[in-house]
Amino acid sequence: MAISLPSLRLDLDILPSPDTSRPGLLLRDPYQYSSATLLIPPLLIGGLRLFDGERSLHDLQADFASVAGVKQADTIAESLYHALDQAGFLDNVHYYEMKARREDEFAKATTREAAFAGSAYPKESSALEKLLSLRVGTAQGTPATLGIAAPHASPDGGWATYRAAYRSLPSGNSEDRTFVILGTSHYGAPECFGLTRKAFVTPLGEARTDVRLVNELERQAPKAIRMEDYCHSIEHSIELQIIFLQYLYGPDVRVLPILCGPFMESMFNGGLPENSADLQRFFDALGNIATREGRNLFWILGVDMAHLGTRYGDPQPVIAERDQMLQVRQRDHRRIEQVAAGDRRSYWNLIQENYDDLRWCGSAPFYTFLKALPQARGTLLDYHQWQIDPGSVVSFAALRFA
Repeated sequence: MAISLPSLRLDLDILPSPDTSRPGLLLRDPYQYSSATLLIPPLLIGGLRLFDGERSLHDLQADFASVAGVKQADTIAESLYHALDQAGFLDNVHYYEMKARREDEFAKATTREAAFAGSAYPKESSALEKLLSLRVGTAQGTPATLGIAAPHASPDGGWATYRAAYRSLPSGNSEDRTFVILGTSHYGAPECFGLTRKAFVTPLGEARTDVRLVNELERQAPKAIRMEDYCHSIEHSIELQIIFLQYLYGPDVRVLPILCGPFMESMFNGGLPENSADLQRFFDALGNIATREGRNLFWILGVDMAHLGTRYGDPQPVIAERDQMLQVRQRDHRRIEQVAAGDRRSYWNLIQENYDDLRWCGSAPFYTFLKALPQARGTLLDYHQWQIDPGSVVSFAALRFA
């Protein structure tokens, strides 16, 4: 009996090989259920289309046998199948067991360990402190500041913007404050917020999570929340903000980490996000906390803006601050102006245009902030377009809110 080929997982990262001496496609798991990375050589790439849940291993073997230059087609087809299976890249029982095991491990863990130390920033505390001292310096803002928006891109791509945001924070002791971090949930469920009670560990120490406020949000809006959301374990939009806060205010800074999933229903079907009763309950709960706690809270938005170019599925490459990206700059600034003015309806209308063809991955955190603090007004401190690769650009900005 022929072995059926499961579907290839649709949520994998599939990228061209960066090594010209080893061409092909790189497959990796952005959710990190699997730590494997597979390189599929050019002659075998066409075989991936047969992993659609309707073909068999025999079909794959026949396909490879028809490709010029592919010898020992039966053996190569079996090897590809088993490699994808063992890596957890197929939509089958092995993958779901791997997924359940990894999510269970995170749920049982007492802390959220640093996921990007050693890649996005140094893993040694002394090296990290030295880098932040050189690149950021000290907080120089005034007590009138109640929040900032900062990037969540790799710091090497946006030090000037990170610096502009974090220097605008007020100096002094933060012992009595909770920093509410609204981060983009790149992998989270739409119309949903991811919470955790775990402390966040980085090379600088252990940031405390304000469990009291987490519990309150869970009580008030349970249907809009994923508690102990696994996405926290792999998400950089909050982790990167925490290292800056620890550097400025001490390793045991207190945080309320909230991952904001995309508001897809409103994006594609019209209306406002709060037309969802579950989202409205969350907005109400967060707004009530903001009103009651007042200046005991400080708001950090970990947000990037436009994502354009071949890396993001566009047919043509783009270059920062040139040609098409000059128009993107203008459109970004129109959105920023509405955010700064506290005009969430006009802001969301701009997001809904062309179903957010700019791909602002910070759209939901910005909207959540505007709902929770409708009185906030912003000032643009810095705007940058980062050439993330030769054909793709990410934009981001620093804003101060008062």
